[in-house]
Amino acid sequence: HSVIDKLNEVATNTVRNFTQTGIASWYGRQFHGRKTASGSTFNMNEMTAAHRTLPLNCLIKVTDRNTGKSVVVKVTDRGPFAGDRVLDLSYGAAKALGIVNMGTAKVNIERLR
Repeated sequence: HSVIDKLNEVATNTVRNFTQTGIASWYGRQFHGRKTASGSTFNMNEMTAAHRTLPLNCLIKVTDRNTGKSVVVKVTDRGPFAGDRVLDLSYGAAKALGIVNMGTAKVNIERLR
């Protein structure tokens, strides 16, 4: 087991009932085709997200606090590392949530699996 595997195991066991509120942003074209932290290739049109601490490949429900609209995304990457943001959505997820034009939104994050 590598150190990363051990950290992911610990993360998985400690955040089963994870919820968080904060600012989500999105990323797209500039990362399209690059490798993500999970080893998959980033596709900006898929329903994925980057989070600093949630286990890779877990599923989360992201709800826009202003509209009540929700999407379910898979955490495939690490970040965001900018400012006070808690989540970086793929372009596809941001589009489904309706936040592409605003750039950011206040969201609730809930771990599903």
